[in-house]
Amino acid sequence: MSAITTSDVLVIGGGIQGASAAYHLAQRGVSVQVLEKDTVSRHASGVNAGGVRLLGRHIAEVAMSKEAMQRWHQLDDELDADTGFRARALINIAADEADLNTLAQREQQMHGLGYFHEVRLNQQELRERLPFVADHCVGGVVSEQDGYAIPFHSTHAFRRAAQRHGALFNEGEQVEQIRRVGNSWMVTTSAGRYQAEHLLNCAGAWGDLISVMIGDNVPMSYSAPMLMITARMPHFATPVVGAVSRPLSFKQFENGTVLIGGGAKGFADRANNRTRLDYKLIANGAKNAIDFFPIMKTASINRMWSGLEGYMPDNLPVLGKSPRAENAYHAFAFSAHGFQLGPVIGEVLADLVTTGESRFDLDPFRINRYDRKVL
Repeated sequence: MSAITTSDVLVIGGGIQGASAAYHLAQRGVSVQVLEKDTVSRHASGVNAGGVRLLGRHIAEVAMSKEAMQRWHQLDDELDADTGFRARALINIAADEADLNTLAQREQQMHGLGYFHEVRLNQQELRERLPFVADHCVGGVVSEQDGYAIPFHSTHAFRRAAQRHGALFNEGEQVEQIRRVGNSWMVTTSAGRYQAEHLLNCAGAWGDLISVMIGDNVPMSYSAPMLMITARMPHFATPVVGAVSRPLSFKQFENGTVLIGGGAKGFADRANNRTRLDYKLIANGAKNAIDFFPIMKTASINRMWSGLEGYMPDNLPVLGKSPRAENAYHAFAFSAHGFQLGPVIGEVLADLVTTGESRFDLDPFRINRYDRKVL
């Protein structure tokens, strides 16, 4: 029987949320072990589009997202690393009058809540910022602070910073059993046994499986969001680009390559750690890019890929304390928009562990929000 490794906190999952949590906890002098079944940043945290987006957030996420955005602008200095962050602004394009009406309603809602970071653009202002945009586009909305980072670099920046503060990362260790032993959590992996007072579930697309082991059930699904990147093109778009009502995520890097996303999903084989592309949907994504930027007709696709991500029915993450188990916490199912939140999610989890509460309203993210109410 192998020896038991002990720590104050066990973090399951080595994506950006788990690595950020380890950093924030270790920075406070808490001993942390991270258990990752593959390698750090192997799944969604390493292969997403890298969007650092405050624009268009669900109202429940805006406060956290604003705090995270402030962190991103100083994150390289804080972590003493190159995350690849670039502040380029993000513009969501309005393709027609219906989109403009949507933006007007959103503006009224946001201003009513005291949020003024989303600024509407008329057609001329849109063209000044995006000269190559299609003629039919009639306006848009911009968030000036937004931009992008390099996901793999960012996640490993958190990992290295956490390690400098004493956190330990254990890769290639799949969790096989979780149980309570007295006032502690005992976790058995494929390579060892770990014991800690607190347990964090940051397992991404496997978060529902870890939840069941802890004692919580959750209606999470999983899928394989797809991305493609072009060969180098002449520079034509500085801001990151999205669309109000069409699936489009679009950015041109400094080297001229263009990354195209938009949420189209491939085929996910979670049990075997594999994904497969849906080429029909990839073609639709390319068509969307051309519809908004005709110059993209000349682009050649260099590479296509997909990752594994967890999704909740309302596309909001699971975040907060377990309602059924003591000293257990969840942060998963970020539904393809969790990367930007990484710097603040780690703080939220560290606060929950060390103080028992968060300064943010976590009620919309509770794991049992879909439980049937007994009257």
